[in-house]
Amino acid sequence: MTIKIDKPTLWSRAGSMARKAPPERNRYVDFLRAFSILAVVVGHWLVAAPYMDEGAVTGGHLLGIVPWTQWLTWGFQVMPIFFLVGGFANHASWSANRRDGGTYAEWFTGRLQRLVNPVLPLFLIWTLFALFGTAMGVDREIVRLAAQLALIPVWFLAVYLMVAAAVPLTHAAWQRFGLGSFWGLVAGAVAIDVATLAFHVPYVNFLNFGFVWLAVHQLGYAWSEGRFARPAAALLWGMGGLAALGLLVGFGPYPVAMIGVPGEPLSNSMPPTLALLALGIAQTGLALALQPAARRMLDNMRLWTGVVLVNGMIMTVYLWHLTAFVAVMVAAWLLSGAGLHVMPGSGAWWLARPVWFVLYIVALLPLIAIFARFERPGSIAGLPDAPPIPYWRLVAGLLLISAGLAASAVFSIASPEGVTGVRLWIVAMPFLGAALVRFGPVYKLRKRMR
Repeated sequence: MTIKIDKPTLWSRAGSMARKAPPERNRYVDFLRAFSILAVVVGHWLVAAPYMDEGAVTGGHLLGIVPWTQWLTWGFQVMPIFFLVGGFANHASWSANRRDGGTYAEWFTGRLQRLVNPVLPLFLIWTLFALFGTAMGVDREIVRLAAQLALIPVWFLAVYLMVAAAVPLTHAAWQRFGLGSFWGLVAGAVAIDVATLAFHVPYVNFLNFGFVWLAVHQLGYAWSEGRFARPAAALLWGMGGLAALGLLVGFGPYPVAMIGVPGEPLSNSMPPTLALLALGIAQTGLALALQPAARRMLDNMRLWTGVVLVNGMIMTVYLWHLTAFVAVMVAAWLLSGAGLHVMPGSGAWWLARPVWFVLYIVALLPLIAIFARFERPGSIAGLPDAPPIPYWRLVAGLLLISAGLAASAVFSIASPEGVTGVRLWIVAMPFLGAALVRFGPVYKLRKRMR
């Protein structure tokens, strides 16, 4: 007699995890995390608008071609929501780590592993593409553009890792000054924009990667401690942020688009400006005003299971969605530019978007199947404790990882010169940094580091 055992599906596994979630868990945190990343994915797929021009593919940018679409970035630029969620989660995990007598090295190494392990395969695959593409004679400019586009998502990880590294300091500031720690960072962002826009001080604007994102992160601490529990209070914050954003764009020097637009002298995101901070305040207030209704909605087990399912692969979706986009574009180009002869922004172009989105999703699904496993930490049962990682190695690893991720997004790992066609110094940094902080299940990670 043969007994057939059904293999659990992704949905059934997600359902099992969903049912195990403790009743006190704030499911809206998980929902916002998934929502923010998926909104970024959709936004990227929408604004990247290549088309055929005189037999060659031109890398069009929808916001530059159709200026009215720049207003859409007020909804699609939702990275502030991710930093808000990060603040909420880091407040809870760091507080638990301190209560249990854990060390900073234990806590932050766990954070590094969860965030960087999924990005290493992406680096490896695109390094191999650049190497073999160069060796096979593919135009180096095409290789460079493809690699740079595919690796754009990693810049965010570089910034978020630095924000997470500062949690002991920002958490201490929150405990001592409360919302004063937030307003202090807002004042810093104002000072940086004044120095940049009024006095033209060079390079100082890059400090706003810290001031702006740390400020939104502090709002996550406020949320964690119930400061936005009343919807009316949250809505007031949202409307205040929206009013400030309208004034900054309408009467100030800031452009409408909340991301960079080709040809525009000022970008609100690279580096972030006071306008993007105002958007973050608006999104925080509006999102948290919806929290009571959303938490009731997430009591529905099917919906909650869907949120758990998406969160189980969310970093893979984020990291690989532009690789899927590039794969579809290459296929279209090989098919004599099929579908690329329509001008972006035209009626026919908008009508074709659902078809293209289906193709992107189809290309993304096998990448999720292959690489989502890197989001799951390996089994650590039975492994002995190892001595704590020296702080110098933790800091050096963090700096190498962040520098490598940022450089890959800015410069591309593909090089227009040299024998290999790869900027090996960029590729090496994240791997060296990962090695310094002992990635992989080499010591016992405690449950409190979830």
